[in-house]
Formats: sequence, structure tokens, C-alpha cells
Amino acid sequence: MITLALLHPTQLVPIQHWSFESKSLIHIGRASDNDVIIYSAVVSRHHAELWQNSSGWMMINFGANGTYVDDEPIIQTSVIDNMIIRLGISGPKLQINTKELASKFAKQIDGLSRKEIDTVNVFDKNEFTDEDFTQTDFN
Repeated sequence: MITLALLHPTQLVPIQHWSFESKSLIHIGRASDNDVIIYSAVVSRHHAELWQNSSGWMMINFGANGTYVDDEPIIQTSVIDNMIIRLGISGPKLQINTKELASKFAKQIDGLSRKEIDTVNVFDKNEFTDEDFTQTDFN
């Protein structure tokens, strides 16, 4: 899952959100055919795209006024959880939140056996003693 938040221009608090659970391509821009529509004169009709690949999300700039991370223009960059991008040198800011680590962990849990899950639960609660385990428990 990925969530984008349009930030207030002076207070940097979210004023609008977009969440996507199953999309691997997200279009950002001023035109009505984008997934994230930002009405600003410095935002191009098709300003940027977010692509999900096997290693995470990538941000790609197509905007005439540029896309910026830490006040540096980017052409393409990896998305880091909670990163803030600016559309245009003086345009709106978006904060990007990913939930990839949580979903990867959930997939790992799905593959565990019942005994492994019970062992994880015991360790999480710290309700174990040395007598609770024998050598065969770890084979």
C-alpha cells in the first residue's frame, strides 16, 4: 500500500490524502485523467509517476517545472517511506508513505507453520524458561 498526502504550504500538515492498495503505477498531475490530481499552475498536466517494482517504489519526473526532493531536482529516484517531494521549485509538497515492510512481514507470517507461530508468540510475551525448550524443538 502507498499513501500520498498533499501538505499545507506553510504548516506541513496533510490537507488531502490518496491511498492505493493494488496499483503499481500512479499518475500525478493537473489533468483529470491522473490518479492524484493537483490543481496548481506549476504542476504539469502529467507531472510525475510512481512505479512499483520488485525493489520498491520509484518516482519519475515528467513535469516541465521539475520534481524536487530535499530542494534538489530529480529525474528518477527511489521512494523512501515518509519522503517529501515538491512539484515544481515553488509548488505543492506531497508526503509519500509506503507500507511495504508490513506487507512483506505479513507474507512471511502466512508461510510459517503453526509451531513456528506459537514459538514466535511465546517469545513476544516473554513467557518462557529454559525448561520450555529441548534440542528437538529447534530441529
